[in-house]
Amino acid sequence: MKTHARAVVIGGGVVGVGTLYHLVKKGWSDVMLLERKELTSGSTWHAAGLLPLFNMSYSVGQIHKYSVDLYHRLVEETGQDTGLRPVGNIRLATTRDRMDEYRQYAGVARTIGVDVRFLEPDEVKEVWPLCNTRGLVGAIRHPGDGYVQPADLTQAMAAGARSGGAQIHRNVEVTAISRTPGGEWCLDTTAGRVVCEHVICATGNFARRTGAMVGLSIPVIPVQHQYIVTEPHPEIQARHERGLFEMGVLRDSEGSWYMREERGGLLLGPYERGAPACYVDGPAEDCEYELFQEDLERLAPHIESAIHRVPAFGEVGVKNIYNGAICYTPDGSPIIGPAWGLDNFWLNEGHSFGITAAGGAGFQLAEWIVEGRPTIDMMGVDPRRFGDYATRAYLIKKNEEAYANVFTVHYPDEERPAARPLRTSPCHDRLRDRGAVFGQKFGWERANWFAPQGVEPVDHWSFRRSKWFEHVARECRHVAQSVGLLDMSAFAKCRIAGPKAKEFLDFLLANRIPARSGPVRLVHSLDPSGGVHSEFTLWRESEESFYLVSAGAFARIDHDWIRRHLPKDGSVHFEDITAKLGVLVIAGPRSRDLLAKVTDADLSNPAFPWLSGRRIDVGLASCLALRVNYVGELGWELHHPIECQNHLFDVLMDAGRDLDLAPFGIRAMDSMRLEKSYRMVGTELSIEYAALESGLDRFVHLDKGDFLGRAALKRWQERGFSNRLVTLEVHGTSDADALGSNPIFADGELVGRATGGGYGFRIDKSLALAMVRPECAEIGTQLTMDILGTPHSVSVIDESPWDPNNERPRS
Repeated sequence: MKTHARAVVIGGGVVGVGTLYHLVKKGWSDVMLLERKELTSGSTWHAAGLLPLFNMSYSVGQIHKYSVDLYHRLVEETGQDTGLRPVGNIRLATTRDRMDEYRQYAGVARTIGVDVRFLEPDEVKEVWPLCNTRGLVGAIRHPGDGYVQPADLTQAMAAGARSGGAQIHRNVEVTAISRTPGGEWCLDTTAGRVVCEHVICATGNFARRTGAMVGLSIPVIPVQHQYIVTEPHPEIQARHERGLFEMGVLRDSEGSWYMREERGGLLLGPYERGAPACYVDGPAEDCEYELFQEDLERLAPHIESAIHRVPAFGEVGVKNIYNGAICYTPDGSPIIGPAWGLDNFWLNEGHSFGITAAGGAGFQLAEWIVEGRPTIDMMGVDPRRFGDYATRAYLIKKNEEAYANVFTVHYPDEERPAARPLRTSPCHDRLRDRGAVFGQKFGWERANWFAPQGVEPVDHWSFRRSKWFEHVARECRHVAQSVGLLDMSAFAKCRIAGPKAKEFLDFLLANRIPARSGPVRLVHSLDPSGGVHSEFTLWRESEESFYLVSAGAFARIDHDWIRRHLPKDGSVHFEDITAKLGVLVIAGPRSRDLLAKVTDADLSNPAFPWLSGRRIDVGLASCLALRVNYVGELGWELHHPIECQNHLFDVLMDAGRDLDLAPFGIRAMDSMRLEKSYRMVGTELSIEYAALESGLDRFVHLDKGDFLGRAALKRWQERGFSNRLVTLEVHGTSDADALGSNPIFADGELVGRATGGGYGFRIDKSLALAMVRPECAEIGTQLTMDILGTPHSVSVIDESPWDPNNERPRS
């Protein structure tokens, strides 16, 4: 075994081998893989090998699509059969909500090039003759996927990697990981020491144990998954003898199971409630090809459901029952990308659909490692989307919940209850007592909306206008007419300070840095290609100190990004102060009247203009007041010591009694930000789009000198842009609005996708923000958008349809 390599992959399952294969494809031949036992001896060997393209995530959907396309090519490239059977799959529906989910997914699929076809119940019978179609309202079918033999797939990619120079070492265990004085990684193994530039952790069930070697608490814990293989069924055998087609993979979403043919019989895989987390402290040292004791009692309801839908399943005996570990994360999506706080340490873990994701995950990670960025926006699978709140106890609850909900309807506004509440701001109970219905982001509880007196404060989820629609409308109109209060304490907050702090931020950010304390700036950090990585609100505290605020959901992503770019000489210091400060937002035309009752600060426009900040006393509490908000009204953000929050809250609510002050929630804020065409990271702002495609001309100053991503953005601009952000008015809506990833057409041709959408209650119109081809972006252009399978006429309108001249926030 070599003692040096450019990159080392730890873990010889399908995910690890897929990563090695793609590093070789990117031209890195000096790479190796270390597997503690035999290839596929962890979770890969007992996987059912399914290739479900269905995924509501824009990023995960693209990862799965790439994988399936790759697996079709591998046999010809490597000469090794992967056992691929492109028999297609069918997902059944028995409710309108399920069909809405399928229609929303079909829109996502259309934007990424996945073929989805809708079936009537009698058409289901044509492609799955053994299916009982009673009670079905429809189905969808992916004709291009199916299943593969996991071990054969792994060996084919291993052969492709070896042919490009990669080394694969079996029965070599990594026992310790450290850094050399020069910053390289040093891996101690049972076969000696290896020094390398990059480490890729793809250790599956061992992820937490491997992470602990470098101080990481990786948010992955496996859950037990069972599947049943029956004896051969005479009717299936007879079909084969007659040369009839193999029936595809059948999924009964309401029954929460999948089924496919297996050696003349059937294979049933349920996703049941009560399946326990396993290997919570890691597998045993000698673990290899391990299974757990089966639990048929737990599967009984799913077996009954399967017999009802496919009577043949109940007509043959059970041949084998497999109960193995499948890795999960709290949201069910994998972890693909850089580890936080560590240079050149990469994670490819938490794959609950590892066979489907292995190819695409390996490709994107290899792109990220070699080129410095993936080819698609990976926010939805970035390892840094979780924080330190994801403890071992938290993971057990959330991962079991994620497993149990694989087949539940994934509503766009769903808020799952396990392991909540966890992180709460001090005013949480005060908001609850006023009817708050909470959601969570990055572990923080946030009020989504408020139930008025007499309305039960319970959420209702839907792909259409939910029951909370009218209550959010009331909140938006109240803010526009009076004054509202919003708790945004979950914001990520940090301080950048030091003698070279301004010089550092000048390079990190595309906007100009304020020359003095006072102005508030919206600033963006671009990735090396010229797309948008992060967005911050910046306030200059002093000559050498700056305060930055960003979205709470991206706290670890944004702060890790800053840390990675800090100068190594200690001239700039980073301090995470998220937990030290709370934020209360007051917004609406009576905001100044309210604030004037609780502070002696001069709040007039000359003394305290829009987009400026000052330290003021509110009640007895010292606050940093920033005259800015995300809803497009007169207002201030009050950043304050977290221990003073309830005092501040009570002072404001008491002073606001005669001003009709009322709290509002995140869903109202989101509606109002659409009316202002305000962008959001991960939707309108992405590494997939050039910063100027996202309409950030006012915030990106190519003439200010060098900054991160500037050269690439200029080259992108010279090549010409393929997209342009537009605001759309959606016509003809009645009970559903755009949700994001809706396909947009011009004369039947796909020309773009919605990045977000909803209803604008202040202007009483359905709206969407979208990326479209530049030739389709002129004001007045008429296009068509799909919403839940129904085409709607849309018009390109001017930005900021509510108060386009910003007269209200300036008032």
